[in-house]
Amino acid sequence: MKQEHLQPVTVIAGVITVSTSRNQEKDTSGKSIQAILTEAKILIRHYAVVPDKIEAIRTELYQAIRTCNCVIINGGTGLTHDDCTIEAVSPLLEKRMDGFGELFRMKSYEEIGTSSMLSRAVAGTIQGKAIFCIPGSTAAVTLATKTLILPEIDHILSHANR
Repeated sequence: MKQEHLQPVTVIAGVITVSTSRNQEKDTSGKSIQAILTEAKILIRHYAVVPDKIEAIRTELYQAIRTCNCVIINGGTGLTHDDCTIEAVSPLLEKRMDGFGELFRMKSYEEIGTSSMLSRAVAGTIQGKAIFCIPGSTAAVTLATKTLILPEIDHILSHANR
């Protein structure tokens, strides 16, 4: 990216875990995302665990974007009957970053093989805020946060707010 395209950006993050079986104490994936963001000196202003229900996910996402410009939602991206994160978030995205899901699946393939095709990871923007929907395994959130989100978040927010 050309230097003149970059704007000074302060990343303020939100982490939402979608799960019917985990709570904040058992949420190793949400804690992993928070640890990675904290290590990168990114302020975390919102954290929640919500059930696999479209309205619960949307309500929490709208709550998060009130104070955050980067929201990472983990869990609920698979193919089971109750996985509904993608159905909750995709219709709300104003701009999609199709390359995010493609790269996530490519990188996952290197680690877990063909089962990576089951991931429906997506990303995009809402009101100039970056939204990432990733699988809920600790390995998946670590891969996505460290290798895709952190290296590009300033770039994404600069473009989303031009």
